[in-house]
Amino acid sequence: MTEKRAILVVGAGNATGGAVARRFAREGYIACVARRNADELAPLVARIRAEGGKAHPVGCDAREEEQVVKLFGEIERDIAPLEVVVFNASANVRSGITELTAEAYRKVWETGCFAGFLVGREAAKAMLPRGRGSIFFTGATASLRGRPGFAAFAGAKHGLRALGQSMARELGPKGIHVAQLIIDGGIDTEWMRQNFPDRYALKERDGILDPEAIAEAYWRLHLQPRNAWTHEMDLRPWIEPW
Repeated sequence: MTEKRAILVVGAGNATGGAVARRFAREGYIACVARRNADELAPLVARIRAEGGKAHPVGCDAREEEQVVKLFGEIERDIAPLEVVVFNASANVRSGITELTAEAYRKVWETGCFAGFLVGREAAKAMLPRGRGSIFFTGATASLRGRPGFAAFAGAKHGLRALGQSMARELGPKGIHVAQLIIDGGIDTEWMRQNFPDRYALKERDGILDPEAIAEAYWRLHLQPRNAWTHEMDLRPWIEPW
């Protein structure tokens, strides 16, 4: 009998997070998918099940410590041991620095960085007794450099990257693979198609990222032997300047 194993994707939607959950589900993982509004997970869960996989949706505000602790406890107790945890949540408010409110900055930081700490901490607690597991954080161009109007987003992503670096140094020797994936470029989503048609047109030239290709990178990262672990991986279309 095959041992049950689970992946948790926090911030599972119709792009990167959903594609990652589906990719691991095809390999036999129970895909635990989480976002604040559980009802919005219905299409993703239906697709995973239609493809022959197993999915467990849950509503969770990853900024709230009690909810995150409860989420991990329920998965470990009732579903399966967590072998992979992916933190894919983020928020963005584009604003000049003098117009950026404390409330907006705090919301972006809580969603993109503080929530990552809560998820990463609970993942480590679950995996350390077993001495194995993968914890992956989804980063962005803003993880590496700030741009005008993106002070809040860059602050959150920089912080998330630093969190991942600290966790990798601490947990790597204990068998836990911690990695950051820097997604640098537009992603093929309906939102991009509607709001940025000129950029979306680059799809015909492989100029935007395919969520399925991103998900494949997460899967391959998880398969790496610990004698050749990658801590940081950047993914971008060939057309993207960097």
